[in-house]
Amino acid sequence: MTTTQPKQEQTQREFPPGFLWGAATASYQIEGAADEDGRTPSIWDTFSRTPDKVAKGDTGDVACDHYHRYKDDVAMMAALGLDAYRFSVAWPRVQPGGSGPANQRGLDFYRRLVDELLARDIEPWVTLYHWDLPQGVEDRGGWVARDTAARFADYAAMVHDALGDRVRRWTTLNEPWVAAFLGYGSGIHAPGRTEPANAVAAAHHLLLGHGLAAQRLGVPVGITLNTNSIYPATDLPGDLDAARRIDGLLNRIFMDPLLKGTYPIDVRGDLAGVSDLGFIRDGDLETIHQPLEFLGINYYTTQVVAAPDPQESALPDRTWPGSGDVRFVGRGAPVTAMGWEIHPAGLTDTLRRIATDYPAVDLYITENGAAFDDEIGPDGRVDDPQRTAYYDAHLRACHDAIAAGVPLKGYFAWSLLDNFEWAEGYAKRFGIVYVDYPTQARIPKASARFYSDVITRNGLA
Repeated sequence: MTTTQPKQEQTQREFPPGFLWGAATASYQIEGAADEDGRTPSIWDTFSRTPDKVAKGDTGDVACDHYHRYKDDVAMMAALGLDAYRFSVAWPRVQPGGSGPANQRGLDFYRRLVDELLARDIEPWVTLYHWDLPQGVEDRGGWVARDTAARFADYAAMVHDALGDRVRRWTTLNEPWVAAFLGYGSGIHAPGRTEPANAVAAAHHLLLGHGLAAQRLGVPVGITLNTNSIYPATDLPGDLDAARRIDGLLNRIFMDPLLKGTYPIDVRGDLAGVSDLGFIRDGDLETIHQPLEFLGINYYTTQVVAAPDPQESALPDRTWPGSGDVRFVGRGAPVTAMGWEIHPAGLTDTLRRIATDYPAVDLYITENGAAFDDEIGPDGRVDDPQRTAYYDAHLRACHDAIAAGVPLKGYFAWSLLDNFEWAEGYAKRFGIVYVDYPTQARIPKASARFYSDVITRNGLA
C-alpha cells in the first residue's frame, strides 16, 4: 500500500543564497533581573518609575525574565530555525553607573548567552546601545554632554574585549533618532527631557560615540537607523518642502554624516533657529564617518506630511526641532495596534533610495514587525493572521528591492518575544512568540510558524 504525501507549496519568491534570517530583542525590554549581579539603574528604570510616563506604571524589572530563561529562549530560536539573533548589551549591567571597571558578573551573562547561541549554530549580533543609558551617565549630562561619547567608546571596548573572540557582528547604536529626539526633545522616552536644542546636540554626540567606538574596536562595525520614506501630501511647494524638512530630520541628519562625512546644508538651515550647532568641533565628522560593514534599517511605517496650517495655533511638536509645525496627515491605510499605517511598498522605496543616494554598503533589515492585540485561544494557540500578513507583505517588499539591485543581505523580525514596549509598557505585543507574563510561558504564534517556514524554504510561497 502506498501513501500520497501532501504536496508542498512551491516557493515563488526565493531569496539569494546565504540570505540571513534572524530575530531581534533589546536588553531592557526582555532581560529583567534589574538589580541582580551588580546591575545599576538605567534611565529607563528611572523613567518607568516616574508617574504617568509609562502605561499602567509598568517597568522592566522582570520583563520576560530572559536573564534566567535564556537557555530555553535560545532553544526556541533554534527550533524556529534562526540563523542569527540580534540582542543588545545593557550598559549598566556590565559597567555599573557608566564608569569604572567592568562588572564581570554582568559580562558573564553575555558570555553564557553567546556560548549558548554558538552551540546552537545561531550567530550572535551584538548591539552595544539600545537606549538603556546608565543613570549615572545621565546625571552627568547624558547624551547632551560631549563626554558621554567618550564614555560610550570605553564601554564598547570593554564589551568587545570580553566577547570579541566569539562575536563577529557589532552594531554600535540602535535608532539614535529615537534616543535623541524622543528622549531629549519630546520627552516621551527616557530620560524624558523636553529640550529641542539639546536634542540636536544629543543626536550629534550619539553619532560621535559611534565613531569613537568604531575606532576603539578596530573592527568593521554597523549601526542601525530607524529610517523610512517621507511622502508629501500633494505636489504643492509647501507640502514638498514639509517632506524635505522631515526627511532631513529623520533620515539625512544621520545618514549623511555616517555615509558622506557631512551634515546636509538644508538641515543646518532648518535648525538655525533652534541651535547654533556649536557642539560640532573640527574633526568630528571625520570621526563619525568610519567605514561601515553594514547599515541596519529598522522599518515599521511611513509618513505623509503637509505644509503647516496657517490657521493652527498649536504649540510646535518638540520631536521635530525647527519643523514642529509640519502636519502628519497619513494616507488612510490600515494601522497596527500602535496606530502606525501599514505600507509595505514604503520599505521597497526606502531601500532603493538608500542604495541610490548613498555609497554602496550592505544593508540588513534589523527590525521589522507589528503590534496587534493577541490573545490565547481556547485551544491554547495564538493565531495572529494580521501579523502574518504584515510579514508576508514586507518580505515581498524586501524581495522586490533585491530584484531591483539593492544589496540587502538579511532580515531580523521584531520581535522574538512580546516584551516591555517602552512608554506603552506591556500593553502592546510585537512578538512572534507570545509571553504570558504572570507565568512567563512562551507560546509561538502562527506568525512564528509562518516565519520558520520562510526560513526553511529561504523564500515565500
